[in-house]
Amino acid sequence: MRKKLRRLRDTDKSSKGEECCALCKCSDDDPALFGEKVKLKEHKFSVHYFCLLTSSGVYQRGEENEGVFGFLVDDIKQEVRRAARMTCYGCKKKGACIGCNVSSCRRVVHFPCGRKLMFITQYNEIFPSYCQDHSPTQSLCVDSDFSLPQSCSICLDSIEPVLSYSVLKCPSCHASWFHRDCVQHQAHSAGLFFFRCTLCNNKENFQQEMVRMGIYIPERDASWELEANAYSELLEVYNHCDSVTCVCNEGRTYSKKGWFEVIRCCLCGSRGTHRKCSNLKLDTTDWACIDCINATDGKASLVASPQSGQKRRLLSKRHLTPMPSPLDCKSAQVEVHRDQALLAGLDLVRRTDFDPTHSLSVRFKGEQHLTLPSAHCAGDATRKYFLNLLMQQIQNSVVFEGPIGSKNLALDAQALREDLYFDIGSLLALCLVHGGPPIGFFSHGLYQCLFNYPANCPLSLNHMTPETHFTQQVHQIAAAKSLYELKKVMKANWEFLEVAGCNRPVTSLDDREALVEDLVSFTMITRMQLPLQRLRDGLHTLGVFDQVQLFPSVFFGVYCDAREAMTAEMLGRLFAINFSEQQEMRNLETPIVSFWRHLLLECEVGRSSISLQDILCFVTGAEELPAVGLRPPPTISFLHHVKPEEQTDNAVECWGDGLFPQSKPATNHLLLPVTSTYKVFKSSMEQAISHHVHLFPSGS
Repeated sequence: MRKKLRRLRDTDKSSKGEECCALCKCSDDDPALFGEKVKLKEHKFSVHYFCLLTSSGVYQRGEENEGVFGFLVDDIKQEVRRAARMTCYGCKKKGACIGCNVSSCRRVVHFPCGRKLMFITQYNEIFPSYCQDHSPTQSLCVDSDFSLPQSCSICLDSIEPVLSYSVLKCPSCHASWFHRDCVQHQAHSAGLFFFRCTLCNNKENFQQEMVRMGIYIPERDASWELEANAYSELLEVYNHCDSVTCVCNEGRTYSKKGWFEVIRCCLCGSRGTHRKCSNLKLDTTDWACIDCINATDGKASLVASPQSGQKRRLLSKRHLTPMPSPLDCKSAQVEVHRDQALLAGLDLVRRTDFDPTHSLSVRFKGEQHLTLPSAHCAGDATRKYFLNLLMQQIQNSVVFEGPIGSKNLALDAQALREDLYFDIGSLLALCLVHGGPPIGFFSHGLYQCLFNYPANCPLSLNHMTPETHFTQQVHQIAAAKSLYELKKVMKANWEFLEVAGCNRPVTSLDDREALVEDLVSFTMITRMQLPLQRLRDGLHTLGVFDQVQLFPSVFFGVYCDAREAMTAEMLGRLFAINFSEQQEMRNLETPIVSFWRHLLLECEVGRSSISLQDILCFVTGAEELPAVGLRPPPTISFLHHVKPEEQTDNAVECWGDGLFPQSKPATNHLLLPVTSTYKVFKSSMEQAISHHVHLFPSGS
């Protein structure tokens, strides 16, 4: 009896194990939240479709009809074994298989635990998942009237209009708010071809935004389209002869192939006739009724049926090739007169044939640059010099205001008329992608207004531009220490309060904080709505805005004043060392690497006549490290002092004259002299680089 009970318990455990997903150990069967649950009875396990798509170590290596939607059974079992060694960040149990896509983040979770911990998975391409700290966020639209009650546009329940993991918004309209679960269930029901915003009916932008924010959209027709006989009444066709005289003995509703087959109007389909009754030929299929002929002036003809659309691409998780570079080999010519880099940049982006993917070819004209040697004004070094100069002049342009290094947008009527905000945004994107320096001068408030980072945090008085008229007025209100003083200040600034929509009665000093917050929001967001939007539109050039919105915390240091100072270790890591193949030469080059690293340390602490920036400029032509890194990666090789008759055709650079360092800025290549002592090495480096700095001074 005990053995029988034990067998029953073992059988019950086995059946429960088969019901649970092999990856997430969860038995839930909600296709909208977990995907289709597939049971493989012959292998005695089940698995959720979303668990397969989001797992970090399994890919579709089979056809769609093999295994589980192309995931081979052996691969699934291998992934289960791999996940068994991973501990979930949420429940602390083994079996976690979904990791954050940011390489420096080590958080791994089960799929259901990821939903509880606000993980976002993007169901496209490689199906990346992001933890709460690295997940994409939405930018807040400022057109919404938050004074009105908000509700979910799908379930119509009340909703707090604050963007978060569980609350999403349509990017194309300003009144649509959704619960995440409501959007997911709607997407599962509507499918790819019917999923759209319930208010503005936008489809393309809405679907792109929802996929970016982790909503799965099945690539199929809507569920109501797939119901059996759902539209059977639509299959009923008009079957009646409407000719003046019907000669069919069986009546007007009789239809049989041949002379007495009812032919419908090829245009409206709501009129018909027997072939015999209208004296048509036996093979006639195109016939139009008298009403349609009169409406088309006797030119009625059969409208060709649309061609069947391209076969839908099945959702696939496979290894993808790297994305191609956004820049092509074509070149855009830029002529800079004297130091007017901003004017040259504006002329470039306003050309009718402007293409941001073309590479830049820069040529300086004017007295100031005619004195510079041609080597400095050609090729990659000139382009980097131009981008540095352009970034400095953009910072000092009329569209920005505030202290150096912490700029806010300024409201300028002429700049709005000329659409200068859009052009400046395009130029900033060009500078970043084409190898220019980091922007670095955005204030924290401006970055938050543009990219909603930190997410959904109200702006404070400290974010406003100091020493402006508006800032002084808000400071006076914030500094009021009594209700009488607050009312007095409000009365003195009633015009500002009226324009801001904040001229309301106050009954206590507690109303001061809310009033200050509203005034800051008006000054930095509502009043600057159009400039902010046009700057965003410009930053969309080459996909820069989309990348920043995806990783706002990573790009914060590129836009704001959070750049770290260059160090010897940082500069040393940039260079790859290319040693000679001959062992004899390699033995001579090894000490030079130590000399090089020691020189960098002395430059960092000020024990050399040159600086780390001087070395970087000597090698690459750039005053500081570009935001997108140096392309191509910097390399180092060596200069050996050999006799001309001893030179051979090898990869080693050989020179017969003085051993001074040489640079090739076009390829970011540095050639270090091979010397006997560090003193000689340092002297030759300082002489050559100082001479370069003297001839080609910084453009700052």
